[in-house]
Amino acid sequence: MSRIHILERSQVVPLPRAEVFAFFADARNLEAITPDFLHFSILPPVPTALDEGSRIDYRLSLFGIPFLWRTRIAAWQPGVRFVDVQERGPYALWHHTHTFADVDGGTRVGDRVEYRLPLGPLGEVAHPIMVRRMLGRIFDHRRDRVARLLGAAPGTQRAA
Repeated sequence: MSRIHILERSQVVPLPRAEVFAFFADARNLEAITPDFLHFSILPPVPTALDEGSRIDYRLSLFGIPFLWRTRIAAWQPGVRFVDVQERGPYALWHHTHTFADVDGGTRVGDRVEYRLPLGPLGEVAHPIMVRRMLGRIFDHRRDRVARLLGAAPGTQRAA
């Protein structure tokens, strides 16, 4: 079995926590913060409001290969945090925790993704060569788009 990898990011958004949480809680905003090279789209029906148990289906492609991804909101604490987990998709495990906290100057938005790759040893070989870099690129884009859309200052990043 492959090991669990962790990607962590954070940035400060100079807006009140309730406003920042509302932006991230609107599933339609995922398209605005996802890189174009993924050809990402949410499949209907697009949830109008998220809550624990909500499911979101996506279509995207990577290296020209299309695939479907389904996530479920596993935890929902308005204004504080929410967790999405993969029910169907490219990872053996995907557990993404979004956190929101008041800080001087606005709201700290945090992301912690715990993920496990499929294909055992082959997936582990691909991790440093391709997967870790691709996730870094995706989350760098997300950070930059949030900064443009919400006036955020670039934050810190750590990947393991």
